Amino acid sequence: MSAWKAKRFWTAAEAVACDGGFTVRLDGRPVKTPAKAALLVPTQAMAEAIAVEWDAQTGEVKPATMPVTRAANSAIDKIIPQRDEVVEIIAAYGQSDLLCYRALGPAVLVARQAAGWDPVLDWAAKVLGARLDVTAGVMHVAQPPEALAQLTARVAGMTEFQLAGFHDLVAISGSLVLALAVTERRLSEDEAWALSRVDETWQIEQWGADEEAAELEAARRVAFGEASRFYALCG
Repeated sequence: MSAWKAKRFWTAAEAVACDGGFTVRLDGRPVKTPAKAALLVPTQAMAEAIAVEWDAQTGEVKPATMPVTRAANSAIDKIIPQRDEVVEIIAAYGQSDLLCYRALGPAVLVARQAAGWDPVLDWAAKVLGARLDVTAGVMHVAQPPEALAQLTARVAGMTEFQLAGFHDLVAISGSLVLALAVTERRLSEDEAWALSRVDETWQIEQWGADEEAAELEAARRVAFGEASRFYALCG
């Protein structure tokens, strides 16, 4: 027996102000999260983006085509109830940040990593107060506790909705520092993505692109952009 799937039953979706923020109504009925909580979001822009996603549905409702709605649901249903654990999970990326682990060779790749990643680490040291150590190879290097504390404080200072977008920026890129560079407007979304894929780009240049890997990479790029957009919608 196939699982029940939601289908469009409304004529129009509307973003409206309400107590504590903004919500979306479908023909006057307030949208709920999967956990049946009120869909209460922090900005009108976010509510309007969610309303657009609901209005774009035809026939069967497809959550995969509703990234803003999904991220808002995650903030409400998953992050708010366990905020401290989420902050800890995200901040832990600083202990093994992508930018800190460099190739042993060849020289061209080593130079490319240094040229792209060193300026971002220097920015983190100067602006965020977090100087991370760099190593060659894959052996773990312990980072200075004071640097990790500064990075954790940055993460802890975010709202639950910001954390929803920020989590994906970090997880997809593999770098807490790159994600912060995006949210702090040190790097554009495109620049951060390119820096997160230095190794993969090098491999493609040497051996060519694999079709399946390319499709996965394209999907990750889209998700990275959606995460950046959602963070910006938080206001």
